[in-house]
Amino acid sequence: MIFPTITLQESESIALLTLNRPDKRNAISYQLIDDLLRALEQVRTSASQVLIITGAGRAFCSGMDLENLKGLAGRSREQNLEDSRTMASLFRRIYDFPKPTIAAVNGAAIAGGTGIATICDFTLATPEAKFGYTEVRIGFMPAIVSNFLLRQIGEKQARDLLLTGRIFAADEAHWLGLVNEIVDADRLLPRAYEFAHLLMENSPASLRATKELLSQAAKNELDQCVENAIEQNARIRETADFHEGIASFLEKRKPRWSRR
Repeated sequence: MIFPTITLQESESIALLTLNRPDKRNAISYQLIDDLLRALEQVRTSASQVLIITGAGRAFCSGMDLENLKGLAGRSREQNLEDSRTMASLFRRIYDFPKPTIAAVNGAAIAGGTGIATICDFTLATPEAKFGYTEVRIGFMPAIVSNFLLRQIGEKQARDLLLTGRIFAADEAHWLGLVNEIVDADRLLPRAYEFAHLLMENSPASLRATKELLSQAAKNELDQCVENAIEQNARIRETADFHEGIASFLEKRKPRWSRR
């Protein structure tokens, strides 16, 4: 299967999925989301036992694509709800993926990129990697990803990251528990493959059953919280602050918030 925005290689029972828009810092476009969903389904039904996700070039994923961002303010409520459900579907597909997943974060992972990087079962990152839930800086909100972050690091730390929208380094992400290991850039993919082979020494049936057990333990809470987040995600796009945030970002100026 051909994917316009990613590459997918499967060998040694390991699937390597690479976000492949290096000229756009692997930004999230509608096409990228569609490609990821189709690739995840292909790996789910393949002989591969472990999935590694990384980025081409100097970034892992820089957040939403600029061209898509330009069009958000003009979308209808129904379109906003559909967008939100699609993004929620992507995060749930990664979170509930039946095979072990490893994110190899080779550079900046911002906003939705942070979500993709940290929802995986294991996250390896280079010392230069940067993270951030930056949505509040542009009048948006990290609605969907917040549900996964709360489960990972707890409310107090999540409030810090989500409300400040600050960028944080790999060492802090490691301290928070969002990153499992910090690995030099030239060792990142080799270490990811080493980790994959370590996992493959375990029973595939046991790994699958354990992952299903973990997903089911979170299912009821996540179902309700993510559904609420989808509504909130669509609703925030109708606000004056969202429109101003997008405009200021595109015009490279400080936003003039409504203060309401």
